[in-house]
Amino acid sequence: MCVGVPMKVVEINYPMALAEAKGVKRRISLMLLPEGEVKVGDYVMVHVGNAIEKIDQKEAEEIWKALEEVIEAMEGGS
Repeated sequence: MCVGVPMKVVEINYPMALAEAKGVKRRISLMLLPEGEVKVGDYVMVHVGNAIEKIDQKEAEEIWKALEEVIEAMEGGS
């Protein structure tokens, strides 16, 4: 299963960035998005280390809520 995760951009040195989610920071690539589209503080959907879409904070929170429900169901054996 392939899953993208929302992350908040905390530092940019285009074409790379440092992004954070749930206390975990990772270097990600911004090469799939136009230079200047993403700013520090923006949220992006990250798949296999690449930012594939800029999203807003509300959408990021909704996605994390859904991901947490899936993880909880998998751990519970449901």
